[in-house]
Amino acid sequence: MSQFNVYKNKNSRTSKTFPYLLDIQSDLLDQLRTTIVIPLGKYSIVKDQVITKLCPIVEIDGNKYAALTQQIAGIDKSLLGSKVTNISDYRSELIDAIDLIISGI
Repeated sequence: MSQFNVYKNKNSRTSKTFPYLLDIQSDLLDQLRTTIVIPLGKYSIVKDQVITKLCPIVEIDGNKYAALTQQIAGIDKSLLGSKVTNISDYRSELIDAIDLIISGI
């Protein structure tokens, strides 16, 4: 697994709104059974939940998604679908959002 990989959301109840899960866990912890993810919501559906800086907007295959950092969760890696892409180009914005939720700055 690699930090900032995007995976398909296999959960049929949530995948329409959140088609992707972003793995944010450090590669140093690959041996763990679990990982930390941020759901990526279709911007057109979740735009009312987007908080500036807390929810970076990312683009995947020409479509906009919001990283809903306030919904960060730990999950078993077996719940991740197939890898779609890596969005490490958004690393700075994602780290800033994580920092905001933890430290408030």
